[in-house]
Amino acid sequence: MSSIPAPSLVNALLRREILDLHAYHVPDSAGYVKLDAMENPYSIPPELRDEIARAVADAPINRYPDPGAATLKEKIRSVTGLPQGMDVLLGNGSDELIQLLALALNKPGATLLSVEPSFVMYKMIAAFTGMRYVGVQLAGDFSLDLPATLAAIEREQPALVFLAYPNNPTGNLFSADAVKQIIEAAPGLVVVDEAYYAFARDSFIPHLARYPNLLVMRTFSKLGMAGLRLGFLAGSAAWLDQLEKLRLPYNVGVLPQLVAEKLLDHHDVLLRQAEQLKLERTRLYRQLEAVAGVQVYPSEANFLLFRVANATAAFDGLKRRGVLIKNLNGGHPMLRDCLRVTVGTEDEDAKFMAALQDTITQPA
Repeated sequence: MSSIPAPSLVNALLRREILDLHAYHVPDSAGYVKLDAMENPYSIPPELRDEIARAVADAPINRYPDPGAATLKEKIRSVTGLPQGMDVLLGNGSDELIQLLALALNKPGATLLSVEPSFVMYKMIAAFTGMRYVGVQLAGDFSLDLPATLAAIEREQPALVFLAYPNNPTGNLFSADAVKQIIEAAPGLVVVDEAYYAFARDSFIPHLARYPNLLVMRTFSKLGMAGLRLGFLAGSAAWLDQLEKLRLPYNVGVLPQLVAEKLLDHHDVLLRQAEQLKLERTRLYRQLEAVAGVQVYPSEANFLLFRVANATAAFDGLKRRGVLIKNLNGGHPMLRDCLRVTVGTEDEDAKFMAALQDTITQPA
């Protein structure tokens, strides 16, 4: 047994990039109007809840889940209109899939490339897996800087490229033509992350058969299944069969499979909720646009990015008034004094707007 104190042993044995990381922080949201995590604020209808409750009551939780989740995969193929010959691989949310992809493509010297600011887990998971990371800064309006991105691809020859479509945390949908040029220029795999697909006007799923180096990643978290932790990759079996080797056994449990199957049987209910959120997004955007001192950015996701004079003071003021959103100040230079608010119910958004107006006019 070593006599070295535990902190010294930790510092001696862990990789430097792990020691330098900060854990993904999830704040306590109890008692707040919770608009910080891009969740669907609507409950499912009572009759559907009853149907799920009956199914869960009979669920064989004493047994391992279907390892291939065949029924759930078939429902996903159906609701997504997956092109002929394409398949799906399931993950415990998108994060597991990002990590699986990084593990699979991390040959010595391999590079993971993305744009910035974007989803923080691309960079974090590159660090987890010891993969070299390169970030390309977006243009001033948060659109893709296509010349800079193509130059970085030519220079770095990345094995793996992630593009969030729409982008998080900015909310905008990149030019489809620019994304296609990136796919065509990339020497490695390009993953288009469509976490917010239900709120956007475009998808790359119809293009899967056209590009042999393209996969599309989605999560059902934003559509009303955040608590199930369910994501999937869609694409050619040539990719997915290999990635399947790295998927941990039984990574999607009995209850998530069962409940997701029931919800996808009623996919139209979830899509109607998404349509309502899109209407509410437009209304909230106009309200923010009318507030002096607020710059709000267009969004095709279920959140809005906006800039104020002092984001941390505004965040703290909102929190004191019972509203929790996301403070992005300090996360990236382009996000200076930026905040991100999830689109909630009409009542939640009214409480947010009242708290924001009060915070701006009476900051102390």
